[in-house]
Amino acid sequence: MKKVFLAALLVVSITTFAQEGRKPGSKRAEMEKMTPEQRSELRLKRVSAILNLTEKQQKEIAPILAEQQQKREKALADFKAMKEKGAKPSPEEREARAKQRDDDQKAMTEKLQKILTPEQMKKWEEKKEQNKERMIEKKAGMRKEE
Repeated sequence: MKKVFLAALLVVSITTFAQEGRKPGSKRAEMEKMTPEQRSELRLKRVSAILNLTEKQQKEIAPILAEQQQKREKALADFKAMKEKGAKPSPEEREARAKQRDDDQKAMTEKLQKILTPEQMKKWEEKKEQNKERMIEKKAGMRKEE
């Protein structure tokens, strides 16, 4: 009887942890409640802390980050609209979106190179690479669960 009870308790606890995705207090839930401007401001603060930006650099980078945030918001809205319709993008559309993302990323990097010092740019690239690796690991973990 104890074993059955423990097994049931284990199943309930695992199920509870599996459903913790978007708790009201989680970072993701908080980010979704923010306006694009607030998310942009938060990103500026994070970037400033990581790269030790001066006031002048912060003022120059703020519009760049805001523009990038607007592009993200638009892409997310397009994705959600397509998902609601039950449609999937064609391979050509995926390729076009990937190319656009790459072009946007290159343009942003060029803008940042004009503002940041070489040391700050090196930190930026390192952080970008870390984030990329983290996303690859996250995607690999998601695929294993499926």
